[in-house]
Amino acid sequence: MATEAPDPALDQVFETAFSPVRRAIEDKRIPGAVFGVVDLKRGRRASAAGLAQIVPDKREMTLDTWFDLASLTKVLFTTPRILQLAEEGRIDLDAPLTSVIPDFRQYEPGAWERKVTFRQCLGHQTAFPASVPIFTYGDNPKLLRHFVLQHPWIAGPSAYSDINFILLGIALERLEGRSIREMDAGEGFAFAGPRDRTAATENCPWRGRVLVGEVHDENCFALEGAGNAGLFGTATALLDRALELLETKNQPVVQLMRTRLAAHRTHGWECANLGWSGGDTANAETIGHTGFTGTGLWIDFARDRAWTLLTNRVHPSRWKDSGIFALRRQVADIINAA
Repeated sequence: MATEAPDPALDQVFETAFSPVRRAIEDKRIPGAVFGVVDLKRGRRASAAGLAQIVPDKREMTLDTWFDLASLTKVLFTTPRILQLAEEGRIDLDAPLTSVIPDFRQYEPGAWERKVTFRQCLGHQTAFPASVPIFTYGDNPKLLRHFVLQHPWIAGPSAYSDINFILLGIALERLEGRSIREMDAGEGFAFAGPRDRTAATENCPWRGRVLVGEVHDENCFALEGAGNAGLFGTATALLDRALELLETKNQPVVQLMRTRLAAHRTHGWECANLGWSGGDTANAETIGHTGFTGTGLWIDFARDRAWTLLTNRVHPSRWKDSGIFALRRQVADIINAA
């Protein structure tokens, strides 16, 4: 187990919040975890416990363990880049995606999809379905991108949808003239993890192997990079990023990340609401996001504090009750009450 020396007040909060994580590991609900807290006034604390991999070989979890961050890609990579482009005047958040992707649903000029805006995608305020197995439609990433663009999506009630961010990723690629995996992932991040230092995810039925260092999300894998998933990083990188956002919280791009678009959503992030992963005691200035693989990051701008809980809860299978949803809320409520 590795530890960073903290302020005594932060140390007490950290140890209390990390206790349920340790119990989850001891009860074998999750193989391992890295938990970290950063506070502008009191410094930071982080610790690792359990195993980064249990099959076919066992590896210890450490502070240097990399994680497949899954949907944290949406808020750590795609959202800030889209918002920065808007700040630079290269896109209009209230313009339709067709302003950058003119061939989107090109055979039906009146299609509802052609009216969808960047801001609506950021806030998951579109009619796209929640999830779609795009990877089952072929193995050519260029063809699959055009499947996303030309498929006649059936409009439904607005929901959290990966399609929103896959489309934003395609827009980024059009604007930058290169694929997402050719872009800078950001300091401390990458689009693949070092195999000997990355927490294992699932024994994937589709790929027929335990995934280590390659993206778990099937659609992102098939697309060879997408705006909804694919980012890898360590707890240190996440805490560094959170600290940067706290220190620049009044800058335009970060302000938009804090600005509500709906009851539960800001630009990219989820905001404090009843039943969410950040705990029911979170104040209104808290935003957060989770990843399917068992990751999460929450930032409290009112108290200048952030925390991350990174687990490999889908290893070796997603088909078990890891208790991750309750665990996240339990940890958050301890931090919020401190």
